[in-house]
Amino acid sequence: MTKEELIKRIKETAYLEGDFVLRSGKKSKYYLDKYLFETCPDILKALGQEFAKHAGDNVTLIAGAELGGVALAAATAMETGKNWIIVRNSKKGYGTSKMVEGVLKAGDVVLLVEDIATTGGQVLEAAKIITEAGATVKKIVCVIDRKQGAKENITGAGYVFDSIITKEDLGIVDK
Repeated sequence: MTKEELIKRIKETAYLEGDFVLRSGKKSKYYLDKYLFETCPDILKALGQEFAKHAGDNVTLIAGAELGGVALAAATAMETGKNWIIVRNSKKGYGTSKMVEGVLKAGDVVLLVEDIATTGGQVLEAAKIITEAGATVKKIVCVIDRKQGAKENITGAGYVFDSIITKEDLGIVDK
């Protein structure tokens, strides 16, 4: 799938208009429902291919934060052949009670994938958990940058940030 086809598929599948409150608490007249595009195999496969372009040879591990980053990390891992981890939002109160599922080792170089970045809050929390484990976050890449501060917040925290597409690519303009 070409990048133009990917953009078209995401917009026709996941773009909703109305009155929405985002995870960041911000209000929006549009919503990009990540689960609508992440559950389409053709889009998920294409996103795995796009994320894989950011991995490079020195990345040893792919990471995604629950829940939206899980399918993206899995798709990227399948494309790259690299192992992947899930970074939890909070410790589960049973079993192993871990914040990271999968194997994260000190010294790992991690590509952290994210669905939609608004302010970058959730992905920054995940990056902190990875860094505290002794690994390095090489880059944080999201599917869609809503252009509402995520890039500035993520780069301000010392991480490299990129997006596969932006709200402008989807033809979204603030009113």
